[in-house]
Amino acid sequence: MRAFPWIRFISLCCLGLCMAVPFIWMVSASFKPRREAEEAHIVPHEPTARNYPIVLDMVPDPVTGKKLDMRFGRWYFNSLFMAFGITFLQVLTSAMAAYAFARIQWRWRDRVFLLYLATIMVPGIVTMIPNYQIMVGLGFLNTYHGLIIPAAFSAFGTFLLRQFMLSIPRSLDEAATIDGASHWCIFWDVILPLARPGMVALGIITFLGAYQSFFWPLVLLNDDQYFPLSVGMLALDTTYGRQTELIMAATVMNIIPLVIVFIMFQKFLIKGIQLGAVKG
Repeated sequence: MRAFPWIRFISLCCLGLCMAVPFIWMVSASFKPRREAEEAHIVPHEPTARNYPIVLDMVPDPVTGKKLDMRFGRWYFNSLFMAFGITFLQVLTSAMAAYAFARIQWRWRDRVFLLYLATIMVPGIVTMIPNYQIMVGLGFLNTYHGLIIPAAFSAFGTFLLRQFMLSIPRSLDEAATIDGASHWCIFWDVILPLARPGMVALGIITFLGAYQSFFWPLVLLNDDQYFPLSVGMLALDTTYGRQTELIMAATVMNIIPLVIVFIMFQKFLIKGIQLGAVKG
């Protein structure tokens, strides 16, 4: 029995290493010259950091002698702007809806919530054409509005924060009401500070999903100045041919914000999900 913790530890380390191999190979391939990029070995024989300035359009491609003429910096900004915009609006709207479903008593509240929650089961591809037609009618094609507004509302986010708010004692609402506080004051000054771990968890989940959004920007946009990285990077596999080492370098730069966000807020993510999963 004494050896069991060590066996479990070694097993988890081996499993984690196996899961990390693709990531390690990706980082390694980003430092390989083109003739080594497709090879299976992880350690490059002739490592080079030239792939990164090539992707950033700072130096020409040594094979063709020309710059890629990509707007990588612009696409980087678009991805971050879209992700932050969607995260802010989705957390705000989900918190307001969750407060209405968790803290306010009104007729048919639970039935409406179940109906609202049922929208999670509707595949996104089903609503793609109606959403696109709405964006056309509003003149939101090739705009940031068209990228952000359709994703600003989330039934999952409402469910997560509702479960979290249900764990907050109702005596706090009653005390605030006795002091003359309105629903808005209770929501803003009492509930939101206590629901911060759940909001941070939702924000992280939303940011990770929005930053990697691909299909909706691909459908909505045809002007490359509005492309996020997920769409713009297609140029490395289409317009310029398959250039594995450049794709890997672009991918490494692409996932850096995701890694930073997860490392910084992983404790809040775990805490928010754990507390939100239990109804008090």
